[in-house]
Amino acid sequence: MPSANALSFVDLAIIVVSLGFTVFVGLWASRRQEKTASGYFLASNRLRWWLIGPSIVATSVSSEQIVGTIGAAYQHGMGIANWEWWTLPTYTLVMAFFIPMYLRNRVVTVPEYFSRRFGPLCADLYSWVMLAAYVVVFLVPVLYGGSLTFAHLTGTSFQLVLWLSVALVAVYTIRGGLESVMWTNLLQTILLVGGGLVLYFIVLAKVPGGWSAMVAANPQRFHLYRPPGDRIAPFPALMCLSVGLGLFYQGTSQIMIQRILGARSVWDGIMGTIFAGFINFIRPLVTCFLGFVVYHWIHELHRAEPFPPGQADRAFPFALAHMAPAWGIRGVVLAGFLAAVLSTVSSLVNSTAALFSLDVYKKLIHPAADERSTVRVGQIASLGALVLAALLAPAVERFGGIFQYFQTLVTYTATPFISVMLVGLFWRRANYPGGLAGLIGGAVIQAVVVASAYVFLRDPAPGGGLRIHWLYLGFIAQVLTMFLVVAVSLATPPPRPERYETMIWRPAWLAEYASAPLPWYKQLWLWYAVYAAIWFYLYWRFW
Repeated sequence: MPSANALSFVDLAIIVVSLGFTVFVGLWASRRQEKTASGYFLASNRLRWWLIGPSIVATSVSSEQIVGTIGAAYQHGMGIANWEWWTLPTYTLVMAFFIPMYLRNRVVTVPEYFSRRFGPLCADLYSWVMLAAYVVVFLVPVLYGGSLTFAHLTGTSFQLVLWLSVALVAVYTIRGGLESVMWTNLLQTILLVGGGLVLYFIVLAKVPGGWSAMVAANPQRFHLYRPPGDRIAPFPALMCLSVGLGLFYQGTSQIMIQRILGARSVWDGIMGTIFAGFINFIRPLVTCFLGFVVYHWIHELHRAEPFPPGQADRAFPFALAHMAPAWGIRGVVLAGFLAAVLSTVSSLVNSTAALFSLDVYKKLIHPAADERSTVRVGQIASLGALVLAALLAPAVERFGGIFQYFQTLVTYTATPFISVMLVGLFWRRANYPGGLAGLIGGAVIQAVVVASAYVFLRDPAPGGGLRIHWLYLGFIAQVLTMFLVVAVSLATPPPRPERYETMIWRPAWLAEYASAPLPWYKQLWLWYAVYAAIWFYLYWRFW
């Protein structure tokens, strides 16, 4: 791996300038923020589509994901790109069903939806579970993985990188709220994508024959389709992802949906999501394709020794240390890498503040709190979440590493909430007891499904894992939880009309936006059609 002396003065200068400019942009954006809860947590509902799209991408790309995905692509080939490109089904569901419902009902937080559609205890369960999840399940591994990897890449202290990241995020996020997060996310997306593209194309140019030569040497590695029994990205599991864990993350997680809730209009919310889809077409070049080049360089051109078994994550540091030129490219790439850490952390911190202030403090602790004190509590909650996550971050390695830590805990978190929300969105008979049964019983069902898999479907070979992909397990638990919601709802009195009449999805919502009197270049169906056409072409091309 590169050490500290692998970074030139130019590299260091690029990193420092990019960090300084990020803080400047965040503080500049905070000057426009209104001193109200709506201004702090939702940017006064004035977010434009071109801010929403990059923020969705920046929030969903973390630093350890870059290293892990490049390593997985080095080991397994094109099938890994599914985790970057499989966006159309999930984004379509979010745009068609979730965004119109949220914005038409002027929902401020996801717990507000659960409270209005089901009842207060459902909202409280979401608030408390997600507050814990954002700190322990999401924020801790992002801080740990990003700081550890950046420290290894640069030869600096893990603790120094960790607390410097916390300090930088605190400077602009706590002061400026969502508006600062959105503007810095825009800048961080440019740094992330720009740095990644520069490194990829420079490294690819070192391969004689380029992309065509890599495909000709190993054509079997350049296919997106994976059979149902594949342990990496089985195609049926991707369909489960679209209506399960992926839909939870994009459609019901406060961290992702908050930028939609702050949209200037439904049009901006949907168009921002489409824009994120276009940016995602580029993402594999940043987070995946570099692994193909390193594999060809080592295994076909024999320019270096193969990595030892289980060390595929060395692909990204290898490319940075041995294939990137020394005239500032490492600084550009590492600036983008650090941007991935800061963007995800700042979004998590802002969403944590919104949940705590609006759904815990304002609702349960001090209902009469004014706007100023609500914002102040949110700022304190932001700082508390950052410090707590930083203190817990070193403990991640005791749980078997980042991937196992995150995968296990996020699956438990997602299943009950997406199950209850889907039933409540499409079935008016879903009621308060059914929602409670789904949220509480869903966690039990998920635990039983996973435990059963480890008992009956574990590979007996030494070091073997499950013989079934984890997305299948999540989907099985989700279907069972939805049946539980339906059964309990039918066995108890129906909900009052005010619980569902504005919260049940209607086809007329789509027709309303499809027929809006807008110029042709602003028609949502046009840009969605272009997005879908490119997506289908990519899957046809690399199937």
